[in-house]
Amino acid sequence: MKLYNTMTNKIEEFKTIEENKVKMYVCGPTVYNYIHLGNARPIVVFDTLARYFEHKGMEVEFVQNFTDVDDKIINKSMEEGTSASEVSEKYIKYFFEDISKLNILESVKRPKVTENMSEVIEIIQKLIDNGFAYEKDGDVYFEVKKYKDYGKLSNQKIEELELGARIDVSEIKKNPVDFALWKKKKDGEPFWESPWGQGRPGWHIECSAMAKKYLGDTFDIHGGGQDLVFPHHENEIAQSKCAYHGNFANYWLHNGFIQINGDKMSKSLGNFFLLREILEKFSGNVIRLFILSTHYRKPINFSFENMEDTKKALQNIIKSMNKFENIVEKYKNEKIENVKNSEFSQKIDEFDKKFEEAMAEDMNTPQALATIFDQIRETNKFISTNESEFSTIYYEIKKSYDSLKAKIENVFGIAIEVENAVKEEDGENMELTKKLIELLIKLRSEARSEKNFKLSDEIRDELKVLGVEIKDNKDGSTDYNLL
Repeated sequence: MKLYNTMTNKIEEFKTIEENKVKMYVCGPTVYNYIHLGNARPIVVFDTLARYFEHKGMEVEFVQNFTDVDDKIINKSMEEGTSASEVSEKYIKYFFEDISKLNILESVKRPKVTENMSEVIEIIQKLIDNGFAYEKDGDVYFEVKKYKDYGKLSNQKIEELELGARIDVSEIKKNPVDFALWKKKKDGEPFWESPWGQGRPGWHIECSAMAKKYLGDTFDIHGGGQDLVFPHHENEIAQSKCAYHGNFANYWLHNGFIQINGDKMSKSLGNFFLLREILEKFSGNVIRLFILSTHYRKPINFSFENMEDTKKALQNIIKSMNKFENIVEKYKNEKIENVKNSEFSQKIDEFDKKFEEAMAEDMNTPQALATIFDQIRETNKFISTNESEFSTIYYEIKKSYDSLKAKIENVFGIAIEVENAVKEEDGENMELTKKLIELLIKLRSEARSEKNFKLSDEIRDELKVLGVEIKDNKDGSTDYNLL
């Protein structure tokens, strides 16, 4: 597999530290509000990457943290007249409510900063001991100039950063680009005891501490949104390498933004939609398909029109998958010869190969999806040209159905049966519709028995116009599928 490494600015062959095992850390949310659709993109992107590794038979250790102590959380607690911990716990609860509808892997470890304070203090002390950090009046800072590779990830130069930086009013830092590892307690703020007095950690050190604890000095992949490249990820690298001398992460992956009218979707710009707002209108499966229809490194332009188009595309996938499943279920108990090397069977192998090639080329999900759509179209075509021979082409249809199900559900995380349930809930009087269809089929059967073939054909044709395809079986029964 090849992945684009932000550190080297090129696509590289992906090699794990341990054979058949991937260790991956992805920066999680600061829990002071509901997550918006832009926050959902890295959640879906890296969940899909983890799913693909598992699909390839690899073990995945996936860590995504909660930042549950931060200026934004403290400000929110002051606005609401409650404690910072109550704010963070409330929005962690809402986070899980929202992502539960996105079919996210349950195996992800989700540590909180407040549960790992001893590890935070340990790494800060290491940096002081190693000569890369200094304490001043209860604050601790990382001394950027001491780390010669600072700026390598983001292509920043310290000299240019110094020119654009403002010296703090306190003027206690040795250099304006030095960043906080530990912040002295202020009135009304949460605090922890430390060798430097009561206080709390800076944002960047938190991820370094948790990545070290759960994945070690060096792990395979560190991921997040493009906005985290600088300063967050740049600072993480500096801290971790200077404290523990490992390589920290071997591959750095960053997803592009979700945009509205060309601008990044963000809370600070006020141009965002909460994920739960979108989930009121569209299922989690539609959201996943929308996000994965664009390459993870490219921007996505959000609009409700685009979401509606995605919903229609997903409905077409589901209709076909339901159709294939019905055939598989109907003939599964019949004794049928297994035709392993038919022309269509070979086509399925080719689709699987193209899917693997797309995913292996820097997780090219839009290309992988294109192969899924092509396979569905070819399977429908194969069925339509062999309608009277379902019992003899069972294994080819089953092979294609199983192949598609593995790719759609296991890799892309789009749960076909869940989406079907949502569709039924959304449709008004679905049960009534089913009964009406069955009534029309019964009337058509009576017309045929009375040799009124004109009426019989009219009912069949009108049903097809309405999206209902019927098929007469040799035993005199009639089946139907929703197109």
